[in-house]
Amino acid sequence: MSKIGDFPLKDKIAVVTGGGSGINLCFAQLAVQKGAKVIIADLKLTPEAEKFINSEAASAIFTKCDVTRRADLENLIRVSEENYGDVPDVYIAGAGVFEPSWSNFWDDTEEDGYAALDVNVTHAIKLTRIAMRALLRKGKKGVILITASLAGYQGTFSAPLYCATKHAVIGFVRSMAELDGLEGIKVCAVAPGMVATPLWLSRPDKMTQFGYDPAHTITPERVAADMYELVTDGQYGGGTCLENSAAGTRVLGTWNIEAPKSAGTKVPQSVKDVNYRSMIEIMGREKGAKL
Repeated sequence: MSKIGDFPLKDKIAVVTGGGSGINLCFAQLAVQKGAKVIIADLKLTPEAEKFINSEAASAIFTKCDVTRRADLENLIRVSEENYGDVPDVYIAGAGVFEPSWSNFWDDTEEDGYAALDVNVTHAIKLTRIAMRALLRKGKKGVILITASLAGYQGTFSAPLYCATKHAVIGFVRSMAELDGLEGIKVCAVAPGMVATPLWLSRPDKMTQFGYDPAHTITPERVAADMYELVTDGQYGGGTCLENSAAGTRVLGTWNIEAPKSAGTKVPQSVKDVNYRSMIEIMGREKGAKL
């Protein structure tokens, strides 16, 4: 089978995890505008997402999905076949978390494993495998897009677990590059910088800690538009990782990636001083502590 090439969304079916808000909701809205039918898979919907579902009832549906449960991910295929008569053509693994108190390296509250790994990494990998089986069973071409991050090719002392998860999905996407030429199934990733979404806007503590500056963020609509291009434009083949930040949009190379140079892509020392304060305090308390 040849590579997937151009892949317009008209009359396609797209499933979007994490589609209840932010970037992924914007992509779902854009996909419907382009003629696709969309399944939003999330734990709950924001009021904006509810309004969208209600206004686009013929083209968009919601199904509750805990992406850490394989059964919920498998169910997305059944929902698509029952409602739209076929398996999805496009799979957006968009659900993710950023250093929540209940699952991160520094608070270290979990006994076995880290839930953030299950959400950010394992869900994306499992959804890819589920999508492959569904597409191969139907003899269809398709696209799987995983949400990575600028954090996927740099390190952040205060968010090491998040960075590790995004490094992981970028490595996975690059490992799946050949699937495009072999079966016409394209696995790719988008790697945004800071985006004005609830992930930041609902957490003023994180905005302060990480030096959130509206002048250096991009809109979720902008990321969704780049995701649309990544899904539909044949110039982007399997394994593509597309960066989009205040510095612009570029395809990431595999070796010796040059750092972006614009304002907002380097962390000032003053922000690091605030950012690292709680980590320094944690380590201070742990010095000499009894086991």
